[in-house]
Formats: sequence, C-alpha cells, structure tokens
Amino acid sequence: MTDLTMWLETTGALAGAGGLGYAKVRAPRVYWSLVGLPVTWGRFTITYRSTMDVCGLTVQPSRLRAFIARNVARREVLPVPPKVRRVRGTSTGLRVTLRLPAGLEPADLMAASERLRHAWGVHSVTVAETKPGYVELRMTGYDVLSRVRMPRGARPDGLAVPVALREDGTAFVRDYRKVPMALTLGANNSGKSVYQRNLISGLARLPVALVGIDCKRGVEQKAYAPRLSALATTPDDAASLLDVLVAEMESRFDLLSSRGVSDVWELPAGLRPVPVVVLVDEVAELFLISSRKDEERRERIVTALIRLAQMARAVGIYLEVCGQRFGSELGKGATMLRAQLTGRVVHRVNDKQTAEMGLADVAPDAVMAAGLIPAERPGTAVAADSSGGWAKIRTPHTSRDEVVAVCREFAHLVPDLSALDPFRPHVPAVVPAPGVSLVKPLPVTD
Repeated sequence: MTDLTMWLETTGALAGAGGLGYAKVRAPRVYWSLVGLPVTWGRFTITYRSTMDVCGLTVQPSRLRAFIARNVARREVLPVPPKVRRVRGTSTGLRVTLRLPAGLEPADLMAASERLRHAWGVHSVTVAETKPGYVELRMTGYDVLSRVRMPRGARPDGLAVPVALREDGTAFVRDYRKVPMALTLGANNSGKSVYQRNLISGLARLPVALVGIDCKRGVEQKAYAPRLSALATTPDDAASLLDVLVAEMESRFDLLSSRGVSDVWELPAGLRPVPVVVLVDEVAELFLISSRKDEERRERIVTALIRLAQMARAVGIYLEVCGQRFGSELGKGATMLRAQLTGRVVHRVNDKQTAEMGLADVAPDAVMAAGLIPAERPGTAVAADSSGGWAKIRTPHTSRDEVVAVCREFAHLVPDLSALDPFRPHVPAVVPAPGVSLVKPLPVTD
C-alpha cells in the first residue's frame, strides 16, 4: 500500500509538472495565471526597494524626513524610491501604479525599463504616465505578440479603431481625433497590407467616408469598392481626386467661418459634415515621374497632399499614408509632407535609414527596435507619435476576403458626397450562398 501511494504521488507530481510545461508553451495565459503571476508578484514585493536603488531610481529624502528618521525613529536614512500605490494582476502581466518622488520623471523609469525587466524576470516592462506625478509600470509576463488575440471589447468607436495588439497586452487604437494624420512604412511582406486591412475593416463599420488612392491599378483597394466613396488608381486620377478634396476642405472652412467656430466637432450634429479618411497606398508612386511632362501633375499632387496634411484636420479630413520608403529622395515636398504626418507605424524595413525616416524625428529611441523586427514575424511594427512615446505592436492576420465581406455588409454606410461621385468605384454584384455569412467575427479573448 505504501508503494502504491508513493507511485500515485510521484505520478501525480510528474503529470502536474508536465501539464504546467505544456501550458507554458501552448497556453501561456493559463501558465501565467497559475505560476507566473504569483511568482512575479512575490519577487516584485520582496526586491522592490533594492531593485529601485540599484537601478538609480531613488532620491535623497527631504531634510525633514531625514531629521525624523535620524533623531526620532533612530534608524538609518535611506534613499526614497517611488511609492507603490497599487498593484494589479492581469491575464498577461502585472500593473503597478507608482507615485514619483520629487527629482524623478517618467523618462528615468523608461530608461531603466530593460534593467527592471531582467530584475523581475518578465518579458517586457513599459512605462506610461497616467497623470502628473504618477506612472504605471506595465509588466508583461510572456510574449503576447507570438499569438495575437485582440482584447475583449476592442471595437471601433467614434473615430477610434483598434488595429493591433501592443506588447503590454492592450489594444493599439488608431484614433483620428487624437492623431489625425499618420504614416505607415514597411518592406514587402512585412505586414503593412494586413495593417491596412484591419484599419479598413474597422473604419468600414463607422459613419465615415473612405477615399482610396491606389496607383498600383487598384490591385489592393479595388476589392473594397462597396465601402469606398472614391477611388483613384492612376496618378492622373489621384491628382484630380486630391484637387476635389482640397475644394471640399475649403468649402468646409467656409461653413466653419459662417458659424463662428474653428473645428468641425464644434458644429451641431445636424450640420456637421461627415468625416473623410483618405487612404494612400504606396505614396512613392505619387511622387515619381518618368518624363518632364509629369512634373506639373506631381506638383499638383504634392501641393494638395501638403495642404490637406496641414489644415484638413479641423474640417474632419484625415490622411493615412502608406509606403515602403518616404524620404527626401522622392523629391521636393516629401520631407515637408512627412513632418505633418505625426502618427508613425514602422514595420520591418530593409535598412536603418528607412526606420530613421519614420521614427527619428518623433521617437529616436524606437529606431533600433524597428531595425530588430524579424522577418518570421510579419505584422510586427513599432508605433510612435509626436509625444515621443512608442510601443511594439503586432496586427492580427486578416484575409482580404474577410475585409471585402465587411465592406459589403456595411456598404449602406457610404455617405452622400456629391463632389466625390465622379470617382465612385464600380461595385460588382456578389450574391452569397443561402445560409452563408460573408462576415467572419473578430477573435476576442478575456
């Protein structure tokens, strides 16, 4: 009986160890919740003060505090670390809210994030300022970007579209109210097109006008015709379409002036014109010329894009520009346009210079991270904006057919903009089989 009991205990222990090993690889959320979270929480609690001291994230106490410690409490005067206000576990990591003492700033913790990651044995540590004097350490227990599953509740709302998953397990949201103009860069097969598909899939569900400019004869965007208000597939058509958008911008400014407001969102809902999102695929095609006769067309295109990027935000017209490279080698106006595109998403690139084009002027620290994206991880990118913050993200795979189905389902949301009617794409009729849905639900997780 003793031998049987020992055999059962040994077998149970081995089975449990094997189950945890399997969960660590195949079900990392389960493993983190059962093992990783308690271990990391305990390690953080025990080593917090010493870790902060070693990483140089402490300050000398005030004179009053030092006097009380030395003369009243009769103890050694120790440096002061950030005060822990809240510790909260999640299904992907640990969130710690810290109150910064005088003398420390969020940038100090950002600079030490790699040292904190190794000290507490987590996959990554990111720092986010929540309000003046407070930051949140977002520790991720495992690589959440290896299998991308968007958080539950990540749905398009207003002009905000969740398009990717951040390294800290939260959704990366493309919010046009906060970042109206953006640039997306990436080499071939880097996941740039999938990012655009997720963006279009989200925008198609919102009451906005979608305008496509795809000078590759429309091979990418023509399939989304049911939801597009306008589509240009050649540089000549693009020049004409951009002229119309500039005229629409000017007419909207006249409306704002007549109503005595400076922003389209200050207008009553009944008078507010519909937002317009302009999706430019392979922007280099709009800048390149093959002969001298193309120079006038290029000048029209560049001038219109720069005017829209500089002023159109106030009237609800937004630019989403995409390309493989976008630098001064494209010619006059390229650098000026890029400076107006404050949102940046850089996928895997072929050279360091391309990463610098997209990130060096808004988040210099992110350039190295963009250069280290492996080819076997398509959809991985570095997202940054003019605030200097950046994050590694990865877009969930979305097929072209899925986006086409969404565009067909929400084709009734195409607004009535008579100025764009000449550019409205032809929509081929497709009848689904009985009982077959063309829309695949978005994957969610707890």
